[in-house]
Amino acid sequence: MPVGGTETDAVSGAVTGADWAAWQASWDRQQEWYMPDREERFRVMLDMVEATVGPEPRVLDLACGTGSITDRLLKRFPNATSTGVDLDPALLTIARGYFAGDERVTFVTADLKDPGWTAALPHTSYDAVLTATALHWLHSEPLAALYGRIATLVRDGGVFMNADHMKDESTPRINAAERAHRHTGMDRARAAGALDWADWWALAAKDPVLAEPTAERFRIYGEHADGDTPSAQWHAEALRDAGFDEARPVWASPSDALVLALK
Repeated sequence: MPVGGTETDAVSGAVTGADWAAWQASWDRQQEWYMPDREERFRVMLDMVEATVGPEPRVLDLACGTGSITDRLLKRFPNATSTGVDLDPALLTIARGYFAGDERVTFVTADLKDPGWTAALPHTSYDAVLTATALHWLHSEPLAALYGRIATLVRDGGVFMNADHMKDESTPRINAAERAHRHTGMDRARAAGALDWADWWALAAKDPVLAEPTAERFRIYGEHADGDTPSAQWHAEALRDAGFDEARPVWASPSDALVLALK
């Protein structure tokens, strides 16, 4: 699958050359700098996929990026299938390169803020719709509207899960202590060579294959969208209002949560 001739720094995940496996790993390292418990939330997410819909699900990887969820899904459940949907041309370029030739995976370019985005999907229903660290780019009102569209895609008995930054504004002292502790660890990792968001995109902009998709990505999004990070309780209530029967957090870190909604 990957093309040879690429080197990856073991500490920072910096990539030289256009090896899709190396770019995938580099994205993971960059995201882990912000979320050191990232793999744990993926593990719980897949545990709950198996618990609710079994080991051979049809999955929609929502705002899929490079396909981080799909990668872990297929390694754990080889008979699963995945549709990845995103608007980011650079991350989709990596995803399509990394999964090239894998008939279990399909990628779709679509804007989740477009009310008609579901028409671009290859299926009208899914066993599971999964997303991680992406929907905080949306403000609460369009996110609630998106939850309504997601509810139409999840089959009866199916599941939706969102792992993301979810703040409880009622605990400001706890929030401040957690943030200070987390940033101390990030500073140590940064000093050891870890890449942050800006560093990673600067590298992508220099890659011959990713340069143009990266430029297009910044034309679409700018530096970073300014969305909301409401509490896990808000997400659960919004999902029930959208048509799910049950919804609650099934995992949490001091700053993030994984909310599961069952149709």
